Amino acid sequence: MQKDTIIELLNAREYIAVKNAAIEMNEVDLAELFEEIYEDCDDSAERESIMLKLFRLLTKDAAAEVFAYLDSSVQQVIIEALTDTELKHIIDDLYLDDCVDMIEEMPASVVKRVLKNAGAENRRLINQYLKYPDDSAGSIMTNEYISLKCGKTVAQAFDTIRSVGADMETIYTCYVTDALRHLIGTVSVRDMLLSDMGTVIDDIMDENVIFAKTMDDKEEVAKLFSKYDMLSLPVVDNETRMVGIVTIDDAVDVIQEENTEDFEKMAGMAPSEESYLKTSVFKLAKNRIIWLLVLMVSAMAIGAMLEGFEAAIAGLPLLVSFIPMLMGTGGNCGSQTSTMIIRGLALDEIKTSDFIRVWFKEVRVALLCGVVLCAVNFARIYIQYADIGVATVVSLTLMITVCVSKSLGCVLPILAKKLKLDPAIMASPMITTLTDACSMLVFFNLAMGFLGERL
Repeated sequence: MQKDTIIELLNAREYIAVKNAAIEMNEVDLAELFEEIYEDCDDSAERESIMLKLFRLLTKDAAAEVFAYLDSSVQQVIIEALTDTELKHIIDDLYLDDCVDMIEEMPASVVKRVLKNAGAENRRLINQYLKYPDDSAGSIMTNEYISLKCGKTVAQAFDTIRSVGADMETIYTCYVTDALRHLIGTVSVRDMLLSDMGTVIDDIMDENVIFAKTMDDKEEVAKLFSKYDMLSLPVVDNETRMVGIVTIDDAVDVIQEENTEDFEKMAGMAPSEESYLKTSVFKLAKNRIIWLLVLMVSAMAIGAMLEGFEAAIAGLPLLVSFIPMLMGTGGNCGSQTSTMIIRGLALDEIKTSDFIRVWFKEVRVALLCGVVLCAVNFARIYIQYADIGVATVVSLTLMITVCVSKSLGCVLPILAKKLKLDPAIMASPMITTLTDACSMLVFFNLAMGFLGERL
């Protein structure tokens, strides 16, 4: 149902029709509907009234599901409009990781009210999870998982799942622990369904458990999901005691965040935690200006370098017409290589120990690409200007530029990784600037050597 239709029904007090329509809608679509109302309604009082009416018409379970999908700004509006009793129901029904994520985005006054209305156990767990660093596995885990004690039969395991499963984020994989909560294995519901009810779960559990520790980097944790095709990953403390799980939806969120951060760095921008439309113009400019200044100063240095070749430029002005082509080709070659290497490093397809293999491969690629580019370039210059000397200088410069740019595009990201830096900072802007400087030095030095008598 369209947003305008929903609003018309709400204004006409056709609440039953709205409620029936909401029941038929997916929670994600309902969340998008709330966000459309938030963005399109200019009157804050009217916006709050419409959103509150619609939210109160949702079933208890649907309200918690929809709330978890909402953007933090929309969540804040709803929290401020709800009564304490309604807010308590929402907090109690939210999965713990969703509740923690929501609190991390809220201002202090809203956080204080949320914690005030949370149950004692929920409040304790929320405070505990908030202590984990933002980039750790502990910050994205949840405690809503099925834990089974070793020695139980399949029938007893199913009794446990039936009694607590409704409140768990996932029940497909269950985690087997001993009396001290040490993780000793996992067992899937599928394996239990295919076993006799009297079978002890110790006999069918998988003891080769892939797990993460609470302080592990969340990006590395997210990579485990891709590597092992997992739906959930257990998280343990330093003594291998089970403390929570990370689910696939949270791992996907982490991967998206890291990819966005890498893209921003590769484009020469400081990463932003907010979406583009919600980031102010001032903040966008601030995120970009530092790199723009660095690159501008670098370009000025290249310009100053060219002043040393004024005589060559004055003696043979034709040389100037080839500068954009040389600089552009070098930048493009470096960008191609750096993009491939940075992505390979991010996916762990390339290790820092592979440096020689990767560099040698890129040199061979550069030679093949360089031969084709040089042949086309030489033919074009000779046909257009009938000048073998200039064609030779430009073609040699192009070959060297391609080799240098591809080498830089390979070496710099791997070097950054070796130095514990983000390889994405060694992307197109940085490599293009370095390649430009190298290509100009090579070009004019070759010109002075081969065409000296004409300059």
